[in-house]
Amino acid sequence: MNTMEKFNLKGKCAIVTGAATGLGKAMANALADAGANIVIFDINKEKAEKTAEEIRKKNVEVMVVKADVTSYDEISSGVKKVLEKFGKIDILINDAGIVRHVKAEEMSLKDWNDVINVNLTGVFIVSQIVGKVMIEQKSGSIINISSMSGLIVNTPQCQCAYNASKAGVILLTKSLATEWAGYNVRVNTIAPGYMNTELTAMFIKDERNKPTVDRWMQFTPMGRVGEPEELGGIAVYLASDASSYVTGSVFTVDGGYTAW
Repeated sequence: MNTMEKFNLKGKCAIVTGAATGLGKAMANALADAGANIVIFDINKEKAEKTAEEIRKKNVEVMVVKADVTSYDEISSGVKKVLEKFGKIDILINDAGIVRHVKAEEMSLKDWNDVINVNLTGVFIVSQIVGKVMIEQKSGSIINISSMSGLIVNTPQCQCAYNASKAGVILLTKSLATEWAGYNVRVNTIAPGYMNTELTAMFIKDERNKPTVDRWMQFTPMGRVGEPEELGGIAVYLASDASSYVTGSVFTVDGGYTAW
């Protein structure tokens, strides 16, 4: 098999959580471009269906499952539906996440729990349920979306729960990678920097936020935010046989932010 053939995902089944919008949507599209059939797990079924229609134009099968990543029952039920349709799960991208910008001394326990439950516990729940399938198959690639915020503390915004959750995702990734390597299940994480998602774009366009955005860019050697599509290449690489000897690794895609 030549190098480019190793990136081919034709016939593979990929679950992407939080793929109705943003980074998840971009990575789902990238996997579909490489030939993978896509399953969108998202709490927003309406937006997920719209994204599914776009991806179907790439001549791959697309399935939508309305599911909350913090619900063990909903994820279990969703995975069963995927297996009924595709008979296997080759790829999982854990992208669903939230953030709350609140000072630590003012943060409510609800805000803390909400962020940890979605960003960290949710990744564990989905990984455990899908991981059992992959262990039985003796093959699979799990790609967790952490953040550069799991490696550094962002400034000037206050987001201690988010930072802690993403650091947890990185160590969870390494833990699962070492536990499941013997089953030929690889687990890696992509750690994006500031990306031009729908929510970020709205924040950036608001002139009131210019001092914050200027500070972000001062800390970013490339001087710009990333585009969601710029995660497509690394997602396909980690999902494919091209990364067959890669597990437990963190791939930082942040325009150089963490280099300083």
